[in-house]
Order: sequence, then structure tokens, then C-alpha cells
Amino acid sequence: MDEIFTRVSVRQFEDRPVEKEKVEKILSAAMQSPSAGDEEAWRFYVVTDRKRLDELSKASPYASPVANAPAALVISWDREALRFPEYGEIDCAIASENVLLAIEGLGLGGVMLGIAPIRERMDAVHTILRMPKEEEAFTVIPFGYPKHKGKAHSRFDEKKVHYL
Repeated sequence: MDEIFTRVSVRQFEDRPVEKEKVEKILSAAMQSPSAGDEEAWRFYVVTDRKRLDELSKASPYASPVANAPAALVISWDREALRFPEYGEIDCAIASENVLLAIEGLGLGGVMLGIAPIRERMDAVHTILRMPKEEEAFTVIPFGYPKHKGKAHSRFDEKKVHYL
């Protein structure tokens, strides 16, 4: 459980690529996530092309960390692959958490950038990646070797817990 308690958002990265083996472990962790009806309708785009990373860094007012990342993972869902369409975003959120924990466990850093449900951001990512029409962009996660990393702190707040 160390990754849960040591993970922090990283927005600055060293200028070196992430090894393919690590990328595949991250993807494996994402696909290990539960999904509604076990549909696994998520889709993953590994972006390392500098031009596309630069374009993605402008898809949202908060996407600037993508510009200095060696890679970004875009998570989307396929509307046509869902029997339970209202759960597409939830499934992607669960996969995103697995991605962030895998990134931490591999000695990397990353940050989850909000794309969905803001239509203009979703459409921008869709266009940049030339995604199929049935897919919806959910998030962009830039990742790589951290330039520096902050220290995690406990967020436990007993006042937010109700025992019944």
C-alpha cells in the first residue's frame, strides 16, 4: 500500500524517455481495473510524439505539464462498447487511479488532468489524437521521471467519516 500513501502529483519531468517495459506495466495496471459489467470499454493512447504532446498541453488551461513530459497517457471510453453507458467515465476514473499508483510504484511521476466532462476539452483531445467517433476522451496523464517530487501528507480526516 506504499504507493497509495507516497503518491503525489508531479508536473515537472526529466528530459529522458520512459522505458517501454514500464509503459506496458502501467497499461497492464490500468487494464486490471474493475469496470461496470466487466465491459472494459476503456481505450488507451500512449503519446510520445513531441508535436502531439505540445498540442495536448493546450487542450485545457491546466494541461501545461504535458509540454515538458516525455509521455502522456490519454484514457478514453468507447460509447459503443458499453451496455451501461452512464459508467464510462467511472470506469476510466478507476483505471486512472491504477495508472497513477503504477507510475508511483515504478519510480516515475505523473498527474491526472481533467478533460471530461468539459466538452470543449474532450473535443480538443479527440481532434488532436484523431480518435474514432465512438470514443470520448476522459483524461490526460503526463508522466515521466520527476525533476523533483514533493512529500506526501496524510489526508485522513475523521470528521468526514460516519460510522453507522
